[in-house]
Amino acid sequence: MSPNSKLSFENTEIAFRHSSDKDLNRAYWLFKAINVNFLVKIGPPITNFAINIGLPIKGLIKATIFKHFCGGETIAECNDTIRNLSNGGVGTILDYSVEGEEDESVFDATRDEIIQTIIRATKDNAVPITVFKITGVGRFGLLEKLDAGIKLSVDEQVEWQTVQDRVLAICEMAHSEGVPVMIDAEESWIQKTIDNLALNMMRFFNKEKAIVYNTYQLYRHDKLASLVADHAIAEQEGFILGAKIVRGAYMEKERKRAQEKGYPSPIQPDKASSDRDYNDALIYCADNYETLALVAGTHNEDSCRLLADLLNEKNIPHNHPHIYFSQLLGMSDNLSFNLADAKYNVAKYVPYGPIKAVLPYLFRRAQENTAIAGQMSRELSLIVKERKRRAAKR
Repeated sequence: MSPNSKLSFENTEIAFRHSSDKDLNRAYWLFKAINVNFLVKIGPPITNFAINIGLPIKGLIKATIFKHFCGGETIAECNDTIRNLSNGGVGTILDYSVEGEEDESVFDATRDEIIQTIIRATKDNAVPITVFKITGVGRFGLLEKLDAGIKLSVDEQVEWQTVQDRVLAICEMAHSEGVPVMIDAEESWIQKTIDNLALNMMRFFNKEKAIVYNTYQLYRHDKLASLVADHAIAEQEGFILGAKIVRGAYMEKERKRAQEKGYPSPIQPDKASSDRDYNDALIYCADNYETLALVAGTHNEDSCRLLADLLNEKNIPHNHPHIYFSQLLGMSDNLSFNLADAKYNVAKYVPYGPIKAVLPYLFRRAQENTAIAGQMSRELSLIVKERKRRAAKR
Protein backbone atom coordinates (compact mmCIF):
# COMPACT_ATOMS: atom_id res chain seq x y z
CA MET A 1 0.00 0.00 0.00
CA SER A 2 1.35 3.42 -1.00
CA PRO A 3 2.13 5.86 1.86
CA ASN A 4 -0.45 8.22 0.36
CA SER A 5 -3.15 5.63 -0.31
CA LYS A 6 -5.53 7.51 1.99
CA LEU A 7 -4.96 10.83 0.21
CA SER A 8 -7.83 11.17 -2.23
CA PHE A 9 -8.53 14.22 -4.36
CA GLU A 10 -11.98 12.75 -5.06
CA ASN A 11 -13.20 13.15 -1.46
CA THR A 12 -15.77 15.92 -1.88
CA GLU A 13 -16.99 15.70 1.72
CA ILE A 14 -13.60 16.95 2.92
CA ALA A 15 -13.16 19.28 -0.07
CA PHE A 16 -16.41 21.16 0.57
CA ARG A 17 -16.79 20.74 4.32
CA HIS A 18 -16.25 24.50 4.70
CA SER A 19 -18.96 25.34 2.11
CA SER A 20 -22.63 25.77 2.99
CA ASP A 21 -25.33 24.58 0.58
CA LYS A 22 -25.75 28.21 -0.45
CA ASP A 23 -21.99 28.52 -1.15
CA LEU A 24 -22.07 25.33 -3.20
CA ASN A 25 -25.04 26.48 -5.27
CA ARG A 26 -23.41 29.84 -5.95
CA ALA A 27 -20.22 28.07 -7.07
CA TYR A 28 -22.22 25.76 -9.31
CA TRP A 29 -23.93 28.59 -11.21
CA LEU A 30 -20.76 30.69 -11.30
CA PHE A 31 -18.66 27.94 -12.89
CA LYS A 32 -21.49 27.16 -15.30
CA ALA A 33 -21.38 30.81 -16.40
CA ILE A 34 -17.57 30.92 -16.63
CA ASN A 35 -17.73 27.79 -18.77
CA VAL A 36 -19.57 29.85 -21.42
CA ASN A 37 -16.70 31.51 -23.30
CA PHE A 38 -19.05 34.10 -24.81
CA LEU A 39 -19.95 35.47 -21.36
CA VAL A 40 -16.29 35.61 -20.32
CA LYS A 41 -15.41 37.61 -23.44
CA ILE A 42 -18.25 40.15 -23.28
CA GLY A 43 -18.42 40.35 -19.47
CA PRO A 44 -15.37 42.57 -18.79
CA PRO A 45 -16.22 45.44 -21.18
CA ILE A 46 -19.90 45.42 -20.23
CA THR A 47 -19.10 45.37 -16.50
CA ASN A 48 -16.51 48.14 -16.74
CA PHE A 49 -18.93 50.27 -18.79
CA ALA A 50 -21.75 49.69 -16.30
CA ILE A 51 -19.59 50.66 -13.31
CA ASN A 52 -18.14 53.72 -15.06
CA ILE A 53 -21.59 55.14 -15.86
CA GLY A 54 -22.80 54.39 -12.35
CA LEU A 55 -25.16 51.45 -12.92
CA PRO A 56 -25.84 49.64 -9.60
CA ILE A 57 -24.12 46.34 -10.38
CA LYS A 58 -21.39 46.53 -7.73
CA GLY A 59 -23.62 44.67 -5.27
CA LEU A 60 -24.26 41.90 -7.80
CA ILE A 61 -20.52 41.48 -8.47
CA LYS A 62 -19.71 41.47 -4.76
CA ALA A 63 -22.35 38.80 -4.06
CA THR A 64 -21.21 36.49 -6.88
CA ILE A 65 -17.80 36.36 -8.57
CA PHE A 66 -16.13 38.65 -5.99
CA LYS A 67 -17.47 36.63 -3.05
CA HIS A 68 -16.27 33.38 -4.60
CA PHE A 69 -12.73 34.41 -5.61
CA CYS A 70 -11.95 37.23 -3.13
CA GLY A 71 -11.87 37.64 0.64
CA GLY A 72 -13.29 41.15 0.81
CA GLU A 73 -12.47 44.77 0.06
CA THR A 74 -10.29 45.19 3.18
CA ILE A 75 -8.13 42.99 5.41
CA ALA A 76 -10.85 43.12 8.07
CA GLU A 77 -13.44 41.89 5.56
CA CYS A 78 -11.20 38.87 4.90
CA ASN A 79 -11.45 37.64 8.50
CA ASP A 80 -14.41 35.33 7.87
CA THR A 81 -12.61 33.72 4.92
CA ILE A 82 -9.41 33.37 6.96
CA ARG A 83 -11.32 31.67 9.75
CA ASN A 84 -13.28 29.44 7.37
CA LEU A 85 -10.13 28.22 5.61
CA SER A 86 -8.34 27.75 8.93
CA ASN A 87 -11.16 25.53 10.21
CA GLY A 88 -10.26 23.18 7.36
CA GLY A 89 -6.54 23.34 8.12
CA VAL A 90 -5.79 25.68 5.18
CA GLY A 91 -3.82 28.90 5.61
CA THR A 92 -4.46 32.26 3.95
CA ILE A 93 -2.09 34.26 1.75
CA LEU A 94 -3.49 37.79 1.81
CA ASP A 95 -3.06 39.16 -1.72
CA TYR A 96 -3.77 42.88 -2.20
CA SER A 97 -4.83 42.63 -5.85
CA VAL A 98 -4.82 46.23 -7.05
CA GLU A 99 -3.18 46.30 -10.49
CA GLY A 100 -2.05 48.64 -13.22
CA GLU A 101 -1.44 51.81 -11.20
CA GLU A 102 1.23 54.37 -12.12
CA ASP A 103 1.06 57.03 -9.41
CA GLU A 104 3.78 57.35 -6.76
CA SER A 105 1.23 58.02 -4.01
CA VAL A 106 -0.57 54.79 -4.95
CA PHE A 107 2.74 52.89 -4.80
CA ASP A 108 3.34 54.26 -1.30
CA ALA A 109 -0.19 53.28 -0.25
CA THR A 110 0.32 49.78 -1.66
CA ARG A 111 3.59 49.42 0.27
CA ASP A 112 1.75 50.39 3.44
CA GLU A 113 -1.07 47.93 2.68
CA ILE A 114 1.39 45.05 2.13
CA ILE A 115 3.00 45.90 5.47
CA GLN A 116 -0.46 45.71 7.03
CA THR A 117 -0.88 42.17 5.65
CA ILE A 118 2.38 41.24 7.38
CA ILE A 119 1.17 42.78 10.64
CA ARG A 120 -2.11 40.85 10.27
CA ALA A 121 -0.11 37.63 9.81
CA THR A 122 2.04 38.17 12.91
CA LYS A 123 1.58 35.41 15.46
CA ASP A 124 -1.34 33.97 13.48
CA ASN A 125 -0.80 30.52 11.96
CA ALA A 126 -3.95 31.07 9.89
CA VAL A 127 -1.95 33.56 7.75
CA PRO A 128 1.39 31.81 7.27
CA ILE A 129 2.68 33.67 4.18
CA THR A 130 2.21 37.07 2.50
CA VAL A 131 2.77 38.24 -1.08
CA PHE A 132 3.20 41.28 -3.32
CA LYS A 133 4.09 42.31 -6.86
CA ILE A 134 6.98 44.64 -7.65
CA THR A 135 4.67 46.46 -10.11
CA GLY A 136 2.44 47.16 -7.10
CA VAL A 137 5.18 49.41 -5.71
CA GLY A 138 6.95 50.57 -8.88
CA ARG A 139 6.24 51.68 -12.43
CA PHE A 140 6.19 48.99 -15.12
CA GLY A 141 7.91 51.22 -17.67
CA LEU A 142 10.81 51.84 -15.28
CA LEU A 143 11.33 48.11 -14.74
CA GLU A 144 11.14 47.60 -18.51
CA LYS A 145 13.95 50.13 -19.05
CA LEU A 146 16.11 48.47 -16.40
CA ASP A 147 15.59 45.03 -17.92
CA ALA A 148 16.51 46.32 -21.38
CA GLY A 149 19.70 47.92 -20.04
CA ILE A 150 18.60 51.43 -21.07
CA LYS A 151 20.37 54.21 -19.19
CA LEU A 152 18.12 55.92 -16.68
CA SER A 153 17.79 59.67 -16.32
CA VAL A 154 18.68 61.27 -13.00
CA ASP A 155 14.99 61.44 -12.09
CA GLU A 156 14.52 57.79 -13.01
CA GLN A 157 17.49 56.79 -10.87
CA VAL A 158 15.82 58.52 -7.91
CA GLU A 159 12.55 56.78 -8.80
CA TRP A 160 14.28 53.37 -8.92
CA GLN A 161 15.89 53.96 -5.54
CA THR A 162 12.44 54.76 -4.14
CA VAL A 163 11.10 51.45 -5.53
CA GLN A 164 13.97 49.56 -3.90
CA ASP A 165 13.32 51.39 -0.62
CA ARG A 166 9.66 50.30 -0.71
CA VAL A 167 10.64 46.68 -1.30
CA LEU A 168 13.23 46.90 1.47
CA ALA A 169 10.63 48.30 3.90
CA ILE A 170 8.29 45.38 3.15
CA CYS A 171 11.02 42.76 3.53
CA GLU A 172 12.38 44.38 6.70
CA MET A 173 8.94 44.19 8.28
CA ALA A 174 8.57 40.56 7.17
CA HIS A 175 11.96 39.73 8.69
CA SER A 176 11.31 41.53 11.97
CA GLU A 177 7.93 39.76 12.37
CA GLY A 178 9.16 36.39 11.09
CA VAL A 179 6.49 36.31 8.35
CA PRO A 180 7.53 34.96 4.92
CA VAL A 181 6.78 37.22 1.95
CA MET A 182 6.64 36.07 -1.68
CA ILE A 183 7.51 38.29 -4.65
CA ASP A 184 5.25 37.34 -7.54
CA ALA A 185 6.57 36.72 -11.06
CA GLU A 186 5.57 39.04 -13.89
CA GLU A 187 6.24 39.48 -17.62
CA SER A 188 9.57 38.21 -18.96
CA TRP A 189 10.66 41.66 -20.11
CA ILE A 190 10.71 42.99 -16.54
CA GLN A 191 11.51 39.71 -14.75
CA LYS A 192 15.31 39.95 -14.73
CA THR A 193 15.13 43.14 -12.65
CA ILE A 194 12.62 41.49 -10.29
CA ASP A 195 14.83 38.39 -9.97
CA ASN A 196 17.90 40.46 -9.06
CA LEU A 197 15.95 42.47 -6.51
CA ALA A 198 14.44 39.33 -4.94
CA LEU A 199 17.83 37.62 -4.70
CA ASN A 200 19.33 40.71 -3.03
CA MET A 201 16.52 40.71 -0.46
CA MET A 202 17.24 37.02 0.27
CA ARG A 203 20.90 37.86 0.84
CA PHE A 204 19.83 40.27 3.59
CA PHE A 205 16.96 38.39 5.19
CA ASN A 206 17.20 34.63 4.50
CA LYS A 207 20.34 33.80 6.46
CA GLU A 208 18.56 31.94 9.27
CA LYS A 209 15.02 31.46 7.96
CA ALA A 210 13.22 31.58 4.60
CA ILE A 211 11.61 35.03 4.68
CA VAL A 212 11.76 36.26 1.06
CA TYR A 213 10.62 34.05 -1.83
CA ASN A 214 11.01 34.66 -5.55
CA THR A 215 8.63 33.09 -8.11
CA TYR A 216 9.70 30.82 -10.97
CA GLN A 217 7.32 30.37 -13.89
CA LEU A 218 8.03 26.93 -15.32
CA TYR A 219 6.12 27.56 -18.54
CA ARG A 220 9.29 29.46 -19.44
CA HIS A 221 11.90 27.12 -20.84
CA ASP A 222 14.77 28.79 -18.93
CA LYS A 223 13.32 28.87 -15.42
CA LEU A 224 14.29 25.41 -14.16
CA ALA A 225 17.90 26.35 -14.92
CA SER A 226 17.36 29.69 -13.11
CA LEU A 227 16.07 27.88 -10.03
CA VAL A 228 19.11 25.58 -9.91
CA ALA A 229 21.53 28.48 -10.53
CA ASP A 230 19.97 30.65 -7.81
CA HIS A 231 20.11 27.77 -5.35
CA ALA A 232 23.82 27.34 -6.11
CA ILE A 233 24.33 31.05 -5.35
CA ALA A 234 22.38 30.70 -2.10
CA GLU A 235 24.44 27.72 -0.97
CA GLN A 236 27.69 29.45 -1.89
CA GLU A 237 26.77 32.69 -0.10
CA GLY A 238 25.08 31.06 2.90
CA PHE A 239 21.39 31.92 2.69
CA ILE A 240 18.20 29.92 2.15
CA LEU A 241 16.61 30.18 -1.28
CA GLY A 242 12.87 30.87 -1.12
CA ALA A 243 11.16 29.58 -4.27
CA LYS A 244 7.53 29.68 -5.24
CA ILE A 245 7.08 27.62 -8.39
CA VAL A 246 4.13 28.01 -10.73
CA ARG A 247 3.45 27.11 -14.31
CA GLY A 248 2.72 30.70 -15.38
CA ALA A 249 0.15 33.37 -16.12
CA TYR A 250 1.17 35.39 -19.20
CA MET A 251 1.52 32.81 -21.99
CA GLU A 252 -0.54 34.46 -24.75
CA LYS A 253 0.88 37.91 -24.03
CA GLU A 254 4.45 36.53 -24.04
CA ARG A 255 4.08 34.70 -27.34
CA LYS A 256 2.41 37.66 -29.02
CA ARG A 257 5.11 40.12 -27.93
CA ALA A 258 7.92 37.77 -28.99
CA GLN A 259 6.35 37.42 -32.43
CA GLU A 260 5.75 41.15 -32.83
CA LYS A 261 9.29 42.10 -31.77
CA GLY A 262 11.00 39.21 -33.56
CA TYR A 263 12.74 37.43 -30.69
CA PRO A 264 12.48 33.75 -29.66
CA SER A 265 9.51 33.09 -27.40
CA PRO A 266 10.52 32.39 -23.79
CA ILE A 267 7.54 30.03 -23.45
CA GLN A 268 7.84 26.25 -23.57
CA PRO A 269 6.91 24.64 -26.92
CA ASP A 270 4.03 22.68 -25.36
CA LYS A 271 2.24 21.89 -22.12
CA ALA A 272 4.08 18.58 -21.72
CA SER A 273 7.37 20.50 -21.52
CA SER A 274 5.95 22.81 -18.84
CA ASP A 275 4.67 19.82 -16.87
CA ARG A 276 8.03 18.07 -17.15
CA ASP A 277 10.00 21.09 -15.92
CA TYR A 278 7.49 21.79 -13.15
CA ASN A 279 7.71 18.26 -11.80
CA ASP A 280 11.51 18.24 -12.19
CA ALA A 281 11.55 21.45 -10.13
CA LEU A 282 9.48 19.74 -7.42
CA ILE A 283 11.96 16.87 -7.31
CA TYR A 284 14.90 19.28 -7.15
CA CYS A 285 13.31 21.28 -4.32
CA ALA A 286 12.46 18.13 -2.33
CA ASP A 287 16.03 16.89 -2.79
CA ASN A 288 17.35 20.18 -1.37
CA TYR A 289 14.63 21.07 1.14
CA GLU A 290 17.06 21.92 3.94
CA THR A 291 18.54 24.89 2.03
CA LEU A 292 15.62 25.60 -0.30
CA ALA A 293 12.12 26.55 0.88
CA LEU A 294 9.33 25.72 -1.56
CA VAL A 295 5.81 27.00 -2.16
CA ALA A 296 4.29 24.80 -4.87
CA GLY A 297 1.59 26.89 -6.51
CA THR A 298 -0.41 24.46 -8.62
CA HIS A 299 -3.91 23.26 -9.47
CA ASN A 300 -2.46 20.17 -11.16
CA GLU A 301 -3.44 16.97 -9.35
CA ASP A 302 -0.48 14.97 -10.69
CA SER A 303 2.01 17.56 -9.43
CA CYS A 304 0.34 17.69 -6.02
CA ARG A 305 0.42 13.91 -5.79
CA LEU A 306 4.08 13.85 -6.83
CA LEU A 307 5.13 16.34 -4.13
CA ALA A 308 3.06 14.57 -1.48
CA ASP A 309 4.72 11.27 -2.40
CA LEU A 310 8.18 12.84 -2.44
CA LEU A 311 7.77 14.03 1.13
CA ASN A 312 6.82 10.54 2.24
CA GLU A 313 9.62 8.83 0.29
CA LYS A 314 12.22 11.17 1.79
CA ASN A 315 10.72 11.05 5.30
CA ILE A 316 10.18 14.81 5.25
CA PRO A 317 7.52 15.77 7.81
CA HIS A 318 4.27 16.81 6.15
CA ASN A 319 4.32 20.07 8.11
CA HIS A 320 7.96 20.95 7.42
CA PRO A 321 8.10 24.77 7.18
CA HIS A 322 10.08 24.58 3.92
CA ILE A 323 7.29 22.83 1.97
CA TYR A 324 3.92 24.42 1.16
CA PHE A 325 1.19 23.62 -1.34
CA SER A 326 -0.80 26.58 -2.63
CA GLN A 327 -3.97 27.16 -4.64
CA LEU A 328 -6.28 30.09 -5.34
CA LEU A 329 -9.35 30.86 -3.26
CA GLY A 330 -12.44 29.47 -4.95
CA MET A 331 -10.62 26.83 -6.97
CA SER A 332 -9.35 23.28 -6.49
CA ASP A 333 -10.76 22.84 -2.99
CA ASN A 334 -10.44 19.08 -3.59
CA LEU A 335 -6.65 19.58 -3.58
CA SER A 336 -6.34 22.17 -0.80
CA PHE A 337 -8.58 20.59 1.82
CA ASN A 338 -7.65 16.96 1.19
CA LEU A 339 -3.93 17.83 1.40
CA ALA A 340 -4.59 19.79 4.60
CA ASP A 341 -6.58 16.86 5.99
CA ALA A 342 -3.47 14.71 5.41
CA LYS A 343 -1.53 17.32 7.47
CA TYR A 344 0.46 18.86 4.63
CA ASN A 345 1.08 22.64 4.74
CA VAL A 346 -1.47 24.32 2.47
CA ALA A 347 -2.27 28.00 1.94
CA LYS A 348 -4.70 29.61 -0.47
CA TYR A 349 -4.21 32.97 -2.17
CA VAL A 350 -7.00 35.24 -0.89
CA PRO A 351 -7.18 38.33 -3.12
CA TYR A 352 -8.76 41.46 -1.68
CA GLY A 353 -9.16 45.14 -2.45
CA PRO A 354 -11.76 47.63 -3.71
CA ILE A 355 -14.08 45.89 -6.17
CA LYS A 356 -13.38 48.20 -9.11
CA ALA A 357 -9.61 47.88 -8.58
CA VAL A 358 -9.76 44.08 -8.32
CA LEU A 359 -11.92 43.58 -11.44
CA PRO A 360 -8.87 43.06 -13.74
CA TYR A 361 -7.77 40.21 -11.46
CA LEU A 362 -11.25 38.64 -11.49
CA PHE A 363 -11.62 38.85 -15.26
CA ARG A 364 -8.17 37.31 -15.74
CA ARG A 365 -9.14 34.43 -13.45
CA ALA A 366 -12.26 33.76 -15.50
CA GLN A 367 -10.38 33.96 -18.80
CA GLU A 368 -7.55 31.73 -17.56
CA ASN A 369 -10.05 29.19 -16.30
CA THR A 370 -11.77 28.86 -19.67
CA ALA A 371 -8.35 28.51 -21.31
CA ILE A 372 -7.34 25.56 -19.12
CA ALA A 373 -8.67 22.47 -20.83
CA GLY A 374 -10.94 20.55 -18.49
CA GLN A 375 -10.49 22.83 -15.47
CA MET A 376 -14.06 24.11 -15.41
CA SER A 377 -15.63 20.74 -16.09
CA ARG A 378 -13.46 19.30 -13.30
CA GLU A 379 -14.61 21.99 -10.84
CA LEU A 380 -18.23 21.49 -11.89
CA SER A 381 -18.09 17.70 -11.67
CA LEU A 382 -16.80 17.87 -8.09
CA ILE A 383 -19.50 20.37 -7.08
CA VAL A 384 -22.20 18.19 -8.69
CA LYS A 385 -20.82 15.13 -6.89
CA GLU A 386 -20.96 16.90 -3.51
CA ARG A 387 -24.46 18.25 -4.12
CA LYS A 388 -25.64 14.71 -4.88
CA ARG A 389 -23.86 13.35 -1.79
CA ARG A 390 -25.59 15.92 0.42
CA ALA A 391 -28.96 15.34 -1.20
CA ALA A 392 -28.66 11.57 -0.57
CA LYS A 393 -28.08 12.20 3.14
CA ARG A 394 -31.20 14.31 3.60
